[in-house]
Amino acid sequence: MTQTLTVLAAAGLLAACGSESDSGDGGSDKAGPGNSGSGKGGGSESSLTGVRWNVDSLTVDGKKKAAPNGAYVKFGGKGTAAGNFGCNGYGAKASVKGDTVHFEPGQHTEMACDALDFEKSLARAMDGKLKAQVDDERLTLTTADGDRIAFSAEAGAPLKGTEWTVTSVGTGDSTTSLPKDLNDKIKLTFTKDGAVRGNLGCNDVTANASASDGKIELGQPRATRKMCPGDVMPTERALLKLFDGKVSYKLDHRTLTLTAPDGKTTVKAQAPAA
Repeated sequence: MTQTLTVLAAAGLLAACGSESDSGDGGSDKAGPGNSGSGKGGGSESSLTGVRWNVDSLTVDGKKKAAPNGAYVKFGGKGTAAGNFGCNGYGAKASVKGDTVHFEPGQHTEMACDALDFEKSLARAMDGKLKAQVDDERLTLTTADGDRIAFSAEAGAPLKGTEWTVTSVGTGDSTTSLPKDLNDKIKLTFTKDGAVRGNLGCNDVTANASASDGKIELGQPRATRKMCPGDVMPTERALLKLFDGKVSYKLDHRTLTLTAPDGKTTVKAQAPAA
């Protein structure tokens, strides 16, 4: 990456980074190259592709710096890579041949961030040809100057068996943050026995749930009827629109997006940290 990179629209970047699983379990991301039997040695397209590689540290001129949370790269398998420098997202061409990864100038967002110095150093390191070394769940990329980027593989969360925490509820083209009282309280878990169970922020809810082909067919909700604070009820009513119909879902690593049958209500949820 170079300083001449152009700005990439957020929607386009997310499309480059996103992945959707149509299986009932979801979670198409591999747990890491160890699953494919690669073991130690140089990188290869098959051992690097489909894995979310979290940036652990960057060593430049012998000085090692820890990476900010959220920095990662994911190789798309078709000569592309996308990810995040720690604040700003990026997309680029990236080819893998033998033990060499070749990054070409791409595009990135330009948000103001606290870790801009680290981002600039990481962008400079991820430019040109780097040697790849894979050791089980870890990846090291080394520049021609000897600078090193250390990564570790993080598995994507499966749809079923994961406790999903709802982070936002949107209506139409707008997304509404949850009331503070509901932060980390709305939980949904899709079980392997064909059900969904959780809490809407105040009331518990259960329903039948069958997932296939990017859709989840949800049955009529069975919910408790507690008296809840006034600011909680609008969110609960919006969440109940997910039920009694076919919900579209997209699974992007550890983020789940649900779209209600009316096509207007969108719910985003996050898996717990791995």
